[in-house]
Amino acid sequence: MTAPLLEARGLVKTFGTNRVLRGVDVVVPSGSVTCLIGPSGSGKTTVLRSLNGLERPETGTVRIGDVEIDWATEPDSRAVSRLRGQSGMVFQSHNLFPHFTVLGNVTSGPVFAQGRPRAEAQDEARALLARVGLADKADAYPVQLSGGQQQRVGIARALATRPQVVLFDEPTSALDPELVGEVLRVMQSLAAEGWTMVVVTHEMRFARQVADQVLFLDGGVVVEQGPPSQVLVEPREQRTQQFLQRLLDPL
Repeated sequence: MTAPLLEARGLVKTFGTNRVLRGVDVVVPSGSVTCLIGPSGSGKTTVLRSLNGLERPETGTVRIGDVEIDWATEPDSRAVSRLRGQSGMVFQSHNLFPHFTVLGNVTSGPVFAQGRPRAEAQDEARALLARVGLADKADAYPVQLSGGQQQRVGIARALATRPQVVLFDEPTSALDPELVGEVLRVMQSLAAEGWTMVVVTHEMRFARQVADQVLFLDGGVVVEQGPPSQVLVEPREQRTQQFLQRLLDPL
């Protein structure tokens, strides 16, 4: 049996007196899409950021490919950098460099972090921009783009480092409603191409259509997990049922 591409075990994270994660496990097979859902404050984003070392849990292990970290050993910065190099991150609010062009943003990781030749990185970046529908925006600056276009640049930038897994932190939550679809379509195409993806999202339709597994978190634990046909359509846990009902009927 092939080992999963990404495996996190026993993640515990505390902010002050607030224990945000209480022993979270996440197992992600290669080529699959995993969606993390749950109410605000449930720990979804902290889990995601723990997978690539943007947050450092007190205890727990994370493995992506052949790189593994035991957070209880307080790993050094080089170990965290190796883990981070296994994934690409797409942030909620784009986080593009405003003084770089679109092409400069997409090539920044390969050139500065990975030391790849600029010409090679630029050729690959132009191909990625075409993939996300922005081939004509290479020389534009972020301020000249819509929110949806900026997020698609963010996706291209994450892919440019050739990650084994792409992590999405609520990639559509900062967008106007009419721009959400263009970003989700790009994500659907990546899933169809076989990219391994972990997505924190409130887009239940996307999760139903694209996810291979859904994890519902609440209070820092995984309350329920399984295929979307089970978790989102016929949830077994009362807390999951309450959460989904409130999404459907917020009043």
